[in-house]
Parts: sequence; structure tokens; C-alpha cells
Amino acid sequence: MCVCTADSRIVARVTDANVADRTHLPTDDLAELIRAYDIDEVLDRQHLADGLMNVNWWLDTRAGRFALKRVTDVPLDRLRRNLAVLPVLASYGVPVCAPLRTVHGDVIAEVRGGVYCLFPWSAGEHIRGTDLSLTQTSKLGTHLAGLHTALGRAVDEAGMPAVPASVTAELTEAGRAVQKADRLAGAVSARGAGDAFDRAAGTALEERKILLDKHAHLRPGGDTPAGPHGWTHGDFQYRNLLWADGGLVAVLDWDRLGVRPYAEEVVRTAQVQFGVEGVFDLERVAAFVASYRSVIPLEPAALLDAARRLWWKRMTDFWQLEFHYDRGDHSCDELFLADEALLHWWTERLDAVERAFAGAARSPAPEARAGTVA
Repeated sequence: MCVCTADSRIVARVTDANVADRTHLPTDDLAELIRAYDIDEVLDRQHLADGLMNVNWWLDTRAGRFALKRVTDVPLDRLRRNLAVLPVLASYGVPVCAPLRTVHGDVIAEVRGGVYCLFPWSAGEHIRGTDLSLTQTSKLGTHLAGLHTALGRAVDEAGMPAVPASVTAELTEAGRAVQKADRLAGAVSARGAGDAFDRAAGTALEERKILLDKHAHLRPGGDTPAGPHGWTHGDFQYRNLLWADGGLVAVLDWDRLGVRPYAEEVVRTAQVQFGVEGVFDLERVAAFVASYRSVIPLEPAALLDAARRLWWKRMTDFWQLEFHYDRGDHSCDELFLADEALLHWWTERLDAVERAFAGAARSPAPEARAGTVA
């Protein structure tokens, strides 16, 4: 049995991802949620701005403090499956917040067309990018390896599907990516003069086509990633991690739980966490990977393969622009601009970045940290 690990941000048959006012919690919804979860009177509430796909609020009630999440981009059957894993992981000592159940025993509440989950409040802070110390960077690597180990143990107890014998990961052809760029460029042109984002997107799309033409020969070969695979979090990065007193206290947002190569999640986490302002912090990349490998000894070949595949995915993917122009969802615009700058920097230093993932990093020269995009 084989499973394909290609992740799409455009998911069919999901809850509404185009909430008109993402920060608004309707009074009628809140009243129904109070009854559904039996949490008594809500004394105060506040929208939490850190989420991208979903919408979250802090609730202060007579029954305690909670985190309320409106889920906007996950099929309901997958959402229930993923939430069922959390109590098992908590029993293993993994820092997760298990969902509260409604008075009817469900882990989600469907209210007036919205889908909600409620969690106990976990105090901590999201530490962005390279604001993690080197000590915390190492802890992050061991936590991710421990999480992968715990997920492997949790399969039977949580009723998760067995891990298939192999996985595949679809690789977009350069020509197909150029077609996507052309289509999106047409959407940009249709805006006329547009705004600052339209102008930046139009320029980026033209530059991306140049990159694709120049580097198409570096596309990874084959659809079978190297190295072991298993259940992974899917979005293990600072927006979904809470730290307190120097330690990791909560891993949040399990919407993308799935079977993937372990190296894929290692590399993606390092890219999102340590690819900051258009530059990789290669020292932290190497420290994070080394700590992970002290628990799960991934071979350098698997990490090299994963790094090249992620680079190619970033080269051929336009999901933030698809959100913007196809769905009218502008919540990820800043991600596109930051990722585009990093892609250029990464492409110019492909060998150095891959050496960091393979455990052979050296501190980059000052000019390599300048983040200049050619």
C-alpha cells in the first residue's frame, strides 16, 4: 500500500474558508457554544491574531479560560480523526491541549454553519523565527523527534490508519509551474493598475518563470522520497508552538496531521522557523537537525533529498497567490512576499543550505546573510 503525501492548501469539501469578517464571533454563535460546552457566562473574549488558516479567540468564563477555534479549512471527518489523537499524545507526556467535548460528547460543535473546537487555555508565547536561542533550537529538534516517536506509538490506541509501506510525493513539472504563473499573471493584469501587492506579485511571477527556466534541470528525480516515514504533525512551526520559561509547553493546530517522510517535516520546520527575512540562519538549521538526529538517526541522504524536494516545491508552488486571486483570501499575502525573498536567496546558495541540512554547515559569510535578491 502507498499513500501520496502531496499537500494542497486548496481542499475540497471543507468548512467555509472565506469568512467575511475573520475576527467577528457572532453573538448567537457564542450563545449556542456556551450551551454546547456548558461553560457558563463568558466574561471577556479577544480575537487571537496569530492564526492564518483558522480563526481563534481567548474566552474568559466563569468556568475558566479557554481557546475557541473556528475551523475553516479541514474536512470534518479528518478534523474528528485528528482531534482524537490528542488525548493519547497527552497521556504519553507530549505537550498538547486535548479538546473539550460538548454536552453531546462530540469534539466539535457545528453552530449556524460554523465549525468550532474548544480547548483549555495554555499560557505561553509564540517565539518567531530566530528569536529562539540556540538552546531552544536544540530543544525544538528533540521535541519534534519525540513527537514523531509518540505518534508512531499512538496509531493503534487512537484508532489511526496504519502507516502504509511506502509514500510518494508528486513533483510538479517546470512547464506546469510556468502555466500556473501565466494564469496568475493574467489575474494580476486583470486588476489594471492594482495595488502594491498586485505589483509585487506581477514582478515575482515574471522572476519565478526565469528561475524555473534556469533551474529546471535541478528538479528532484522520482516520486519516492528517501528515508523513513510515518505520522507527522504537518505544520510544526512557531505559530503552532507555545514556549514558557525557556521550554516548549504546547503544540497546537493538528489540522494537517498525516503520513509523510520524517525528513520532510524536519526540513519544512527548519525552513519556516529559521528562514527569516529572506535568509536562512544556517547555524540554527544545523543545530535543530543535529538534535533531531540525536533521537531519530535520519541519514544525511534523506535530509538532502527532503531539502531539495522542498526547494522545488517552493519553486513550483503559488498557493498564497491562489488564495489571494482565486479565493479572495488575503490572509497569507505576507507569507508570499517573505517566501519569495527566501526562495531567491536559497536558490543562489543551494549547496550551502543542503550542507546545513546534512549536518555539514558552516556559519555563512556576512554577505550571505544580507538577503539580497538577484
